[in-house]
Amino acid sequence: MNQIKVRFAPSPTGPLHIGGARSALFNYLFARHYGGALVLRIEDTDVERSSREYEEEIIASLRWLGIDWDEGVGKGGENGPYRQTERLPVYRQYAELLLEQGDAYYCFCSEETLEEERQAMLAQGETPRYSGRCRHLSEEERASYLAQGIKPAVRFQVPPRQIYVVDDLVRGRVSFESDGIGDFVIVRSDGLPTYNFAVVIDDALMGITHVIRAEEHLSNTPRQLMIYEALHFKRPEFAHISLILGNDRQKMSKRHGATSLMQYREMGYLPEALVNFLSLLGWSPEGEEQIMDIEQIIAAFSLERVAKSPAVFDLDKLNWMNGQYIRRLDVEVLAERVRPFLMASPYRAQVEALSPQHYLWLVAMVKDRLVSLSDVVKQVSVVFEPVSYAADALEVLQNENTPLVLQAFIASLPESLEPEAVKQQLKMIGKQHKLKPRDVFMPLRCALSGQMHGPELPSLISLWGKEESIKRVQHSLEVLAGK
Repeated sequence: MNQIKVRFAPSPTGPLHIGGARSALFNYLFARHYGGALVLRIEDTDVERSSREYEEEIIASLRWLGIDWDEGVGKGGENGPYRQTERLPVYRQYAELLLEQGDAYYCFCSEETLEEERQAMLAQGETPRYSGRCRHLSEEERASYLAQGIKPAVRFQVPPRQIYVVDDLVRGRVSFESDGIGDFVIVRSDGLPTYNFAVVIDDALMGITHVIRAEEHLSNTPRQLMIYEALHFKRPEFAHISLILGNDRQKMSKRHGATSLMQYREMGYLPEALVNFLSLLGWSPEGEEQIMDIEQIIAAFSLERVAKSPAVFDLDKLNWMNGQYIRRLDVEVLAERVRPFLMASPYRAQVEALSPQHYLWLVAMVKDRLVSLSDVVKQVSVVFEPVSYAADALEVLQNENTPLVLQAFIASLPESLEPEAVKQQLKMIGKQHKLKPRDVFMPLRCALSGQMHGPELPSLISLWGKEESIKRVQHSLEVLAGK
């Protein structure tokens, strides 16, 4: 196989969404699997909706995911510039060549005229397409329009009665008849190229060997093949990957959860978990393994195992996977990753007051309870909020052995509290009073936290310290006494 070269070419008209991120990832995996190159190109010819801020957010999103590119915006290369608005002279050169060859012509039709044509075809039950009315204008007619100050568009002249075949690497062989496609605009009247024209010029001049993109672009392919043919460019291989659907089998949208990649970052998803999850949206490895690091995914990736059928975005699966990745992190690493969420929480001052050791205890205590990094705020709330007794916890406190356990706890609590030492001390209370572990741990949990469930009790006690722990137990005794 010759040197592989692929590209990701987003339009900076909004943030990077899940579908775009999956396309970028598949291109990255394909390039890395074959030792090829990835180009990042910005398709910003929609000047009214494009912005440099969106471009920067897209780049930040890719970098957060760990998707690196070899050539393009932010990297440079011999095929630049890599923003389409900076390549207008290139497109103009090739548009003029097509005009000279007779493969394109000037079109002076107004929007009103085009809409009238469209409505007339719809009324006759035909698929709307351009009639070609400007194709046969005389030189005098063209000169007359230009003299009136009418700025023409440039249309590509679609060859009649041709079949365009795409041997798609995902979808298989797909055929298109040219007679169903009207002459299409390649340069608008404002001088800006259309997508189907600019993308061919860029892909050809940048040496793109494989175009891996969303299924919705499949219908654009015959138009692009016509331009490849007219300009005698070598056409790339095409691979159109399926749509991403929500659990209700409808196209992915906000109602299925966040769609912007940065929203997932803000919600506390790990980039390595999201990469693993996105890689399995429409692709499957040969084995049954679901948790795979990026090197494993790269080694296993191939377009042959990309499915034709739509991928379903399963938020429950993403949550499960993210939790798995969190549990695999060292406590020290997790402590740094959750810090921004804690610093933005109501508990910032209390967290900052913790010693480094106590902060690690805090994170270790909730580690196995996190689905996302942002969950840390809710999980640590029991440490910093005043005790409030749930109804089922109050019932536990009514047990006859509860006062005995609470008093024994107060009497035996050492000055220096480490989670393991506290655990052994609680077990000792049970042995001394011939009580089962549950009959010691549960009343103490309810007395100290007001809840029957929560993080490990020894860790909670270690974080509260002796004074706060005794204060909480004494308060529960007062509640039991009706004070």
